[in-house]
Amino acid sequence: MLIVIAGGGNVGRAIARDLIKNGHKITVIDKDADAIASAKKSGAHTVFADACEPDALDAANLSKAQIVVAATGDDKVNLVVSLLAKTEYGVSRVVGRVNHPKNEWLFGESWGVDFAVSTPQMMTALVEEAVTVGELVRLFSLRQSGSDILEVTLPGDSPVVGKRVGDVDWPIDTALVAILRDRKVITPHPDDPLESGDELIVIATTAQQPILRELLCNKPA
Repeated sequence: MLIVIAGGGNVGRAIARDLIKNGHKITVIDKDADAIASAKKSGAHTVFADACEPDALDAANLSKAQIVVAATGDDKVNLVVSLLAKTEYGVSRVVGRVNHPKNEWLFGESWGVDFAVSTPQMMTALVEEAVTVGELVRLFSLRQSGSDILEVTLPGDSPVVGKRVGDVDWPIDTALVAILRDRKVITPHPDDPLESGDELIVIATTAQQPILRELLCNKPA
């Protein structure tokens, strides 16, 4: 799977490093030579060019990319890259970085943005969530409580598929917060069934996450 990141600054490099570490193929586009040199050191493929130029997007094989991350420090550039990625190259998921809160309203479907976020950790998590079924993806850390907000897409062989929420033997210090299904957010009720492909949002302590992974993903703790 090819993931293209427009912007090789601090945010773009942080996302690239995390995704490369997790085994993803990354291409970084930037017009700054130092940024490109740093991206190369992290193991990313690079395109030394302006990300707003169609030739640069062609060189990055955007037509073959499953995910594009517009992560430059310029909101105008991120919007242009997002729009081109969605409308001209048909990229299925576009994640856009919002640098200035006043511009957040622009980052939506009309500009080709599927998800608009402002921190590299959340951007990485959104990419991971798109490519990972049957794995716990950490969305956010609640440091004071020692817990994390996690996302998992239930695989077909998950032990909980077909069960009701109330019948699942949830680990201690774990809370199912929401079920995302067919673009709807479901507040969990004990009688709600769990289905293959459901996205679950869960809060769990670090100690309980291996048990939760085995329970939901059918993988040994």
